[in-house]
Order: sequence, then C-alpha cells, then structure tokens
Amino acid sequence: MWFVGIIFIETNSKKKIANKIYIYEKSKSCIAKIKRLKLPGIIVKRLEEGVKKSDLIILCTPMSEYKNLILKMNKFLLTKTIITDVGSSKLESSKIIKKFLRKDVCWTQSHPIAGSEVSGPEHGKHDIFEKKWCVLIKEKSTKKKHLSMLGNFWRKIGSKVVVMTPEKHDKIFSITSHLPHLIAYNLVKSAQDFEKIQNFDLIKYSAGGLRDFSRIAASNEIMWRDIFFNNKQNISRAIDLFIKNLNSFKKDINSKNNKSILKKLIQTKKVRSKIIKLKQDINKPDFGRN
Repeated sequence: MWFVGIIFIETNSKKKIANKIYIYEKSKSCIAKIKRLKLPGIIVKRLEEGVKKSDLIILCTPMSEYKNLILKMNKFLLTKTIITDVGSSKLESSKIIKKFLRKDVCWTQSHPIAGSEVSGPEHGKHDIFEKKWCVLIKEKSTKKKHLSMLGNFWRKIGSKVVVMTPEKHDKIFSITSHLPHLIAYNLVKSAQDFEKIQNFDLIKYSAGGLRDFSRIAASNEIMWRDIFFNNKQNISRAIDLFIKNLNSFKKDINSKNNKSILKKLIQTKKVRSKIIKLKQDINKPDFGRN
C-alpha cells in the first residue's frame, strides 16, 4: 500500500511528480526488499504517519482489507486528501467505501491494467504503466476536480485513461480478465487431477498452451479470491456463457462437424489480430519472449 504526496505540476523526463512518497507495508520481508533495492519512498511504521501527510493515498492491497483500513484511516484523514485504489473489481468495493469511509473524504477508484503474475517490490518496473490503460470510476458522488487530478496523475506516469461506471467496469473485466484467470486456475487443476488419475508424469511435457496458462495461474491467490468473490454475479454469467460455448465445441468435435468448428476457429482467430492492431500485444510468437 502506497501513500503518495503529489504535486501535479512537477514533472520531468524521470516523471518526478511527487514531493515525497510514504510507504506503509506490514510485511517485514517486503520492507527488507524495499530497503535492499533502495526504492524511493519513506517507510512509515504507523498508518497515521502516512495518512496525515498525504495529498493522495493509493491503496495497493487485497480488497478484503479495504474495510479494516478505512476504519483505521478515518480518524486521521484530511478532507483535502484524495484516495484511490488499484483493485480489479469495483461495484462491491464501492459499497464498502460508501458505507465505512468518512463522509467528508473522497475516494475515486482506479484500475491500472498493468502488472503480471508476480508480485512484490523486486518485480516492480519503472515503465509498468507505459501505454497501458487505466480505468477511472465515475459515480454520482465523484467530484470532477478529483477525476481530473487522478487522470493527470495516471497520464504522467504513462497510462492511457478511460472513465467508466463501476457496473460497466465489472461487466467488461469479468470477461477480459476474471474469466481467463479462472479458466487458467481450472485448467492447471485439471492437469493436476489428470496426472493423479492416470499416474502420468505429464507436467514436464507441458506444451505452450498449458505452460502459458500456468503463468496466469501463478498469480496471487488472495487477490484473485477477492476478485472472484467481489464480482461473483458477472463472473457467474461469464462462466455460464463459457460452458455454453464449450458444450458447442464438444458437440462439433463428437459429430465431426467440420463446417461449424472451422467457422468458430476462424472467427476467434480474428480477436488476436484485433488485439495486436490495438497494440495490446506485439506481433511475435510465444508472447514475444526470447
């Protein structure tokens, strides 16, 4: 979790847009890594030390911690302070924020679409947000000034900014992010189960498909548990749609329906071309890895 004092007018080639960065981190291991890596920021031992000094507070923490942190911060928050987060689902977390956050303090939610399956200070990259989307959440209570300031902040560290309602956000990412991660976890579990049932040492023969799904399935389990629980209705609908299409593929395979299955395969290939055209990935095989 990062507590950041921001001055938006300060910017240069190294993107120095903060006077000071305060870091509140409970993990002793992470604190040791931050110190060893000499990352910028002042580590504070008490939550209120960062809260009292900050113009902008960014919560980078599992969503199941929001209520606890809000209740601890409420006493020390300043009315001028803007709070945001980087959570991957918004509707349920918005309810928690509205219920427990002090009414004279504003929280405008963010979702930077960046990062990977690894976490921790040692995996940070200076260009992690470069040319990546950041979704800002707009609700009836959202202040235009805060939305504008947050938009400037994310742009100055490289992001492309788009504004959505929490409802639209959660529907979109249930398909583009949440379902793919759930499928990855389930596919890897299926491989484990198959290995036990057949008594085959199959993991060492992982082809590109299983290997790449295993990369996604290596993501933080607490974070993804919270996402699945917080966006359960949209994810459940996405699962139903996935099962429907999976059964359609199964039917085509069993009946050897050449026309139908080729049509599906050709249509879905077009998505990859669109992703590359939109510069969401590069046009190299094997995800561009050397």
